[in-house]
Amino acid sequence: MRSVFDWNLGSRSLQLGKRTLIMGVVNVTPDSFSDGGLHFNQTDAIKFALQLLSDGADIIDIGGESTRPGAKVISSASPTPAQVTEAEELQRIIPVITEIKQKRPDAIISVDTYKSAAAKAAIEAGAEIVNDVSGFLWDKQMVKTLASLQCGAVLMHTRGRPDEWHDLPPASDIVLQVKRELRDRADTALMAGVKRDRMVLDPGFGFGKKMEENYPLLKRFEEFHQLRYPLLVGVSRKGFIGRALARDGKDAPLTERLYGTLAAETAAILKGAHIIRTHDVRACADAVRVADLVV
Repeated sequence: MRSVFDWNLGSRSLQLGKRTLIMGVVNVTPDSFSDGGLHFNQTDAIKFALQLLSDGADIIDIGGESTRPGAKVISSASPTPAQVTEAEELQRIIPVITEIKQKRPDAIISVDTYKSAAAKAAIEAGAEIVNDVSGFLWDKQMVKTLASLQCGAVLMHTRGRPDEWHDLPPASDIVLQVKRELRDRADTALMAGVKRDRMVLDPGFGFGKKMEENYPLLKRFEEFHQLRYPLLVGVSRKGFIGRALARDGKDAPLTERLYGTLAAETAAILKGAHIIRTHDVRACADAVRVADLVV
């Protein structure tokens, strides 16, 4: 039996744990690893988001910058300009957020960004959650901004930046490392004023983890409950699933990872995940209905 939490989003709260919630992914980018710009056009992105809500998404996660392996991102430790400027990111996501809220005022929108200014603008436009893949690390102002915004926040674990992942040394015990660093980063956020009931943690499958390091994260996922936070899992279409489904020495392409994705998402639910972040909402919704009967 997984723990039940009330996730404080500011003007309302979401109960987590009674059933698994689904976060549907909308990439307003031309270069996402998962859909290759399929919804880069804002009209298409809005239409797709509304369809995901109809398919069973509880939350829509909108991103305007790809953080795929090798991507250039800006951070306090890197003077290299990001591949997407703040202005470009806002130009992509704000009209989409605004239009979705106009058409579906009840929709819960998350913004997938590591930039504090983009997070603030998105919340002001109607988003209620900031999903930061950097774990509040790449932008030093993010924690302070989140504390002042009083919105929901997802703190995701990552090792290094996307352009560094290929050269990272292997972890001696990836689960212990991720658990320790998630705890440290959450504690830092608490000390900076982000309330505990506003945070959800994500172990960050694929983000700075070598291919083989993702499997123990899933196998031992129940250990993350020791952190005493609600947990989000994003395994959808990830490379380690393609590797597990390899045939004739070749990883399964993105178009052939649906069933493997569903298997990994179901495993995560059975081990206590509160939220599943996925590209294939309709299929995931069916898997959730069955898996929740077991949970």
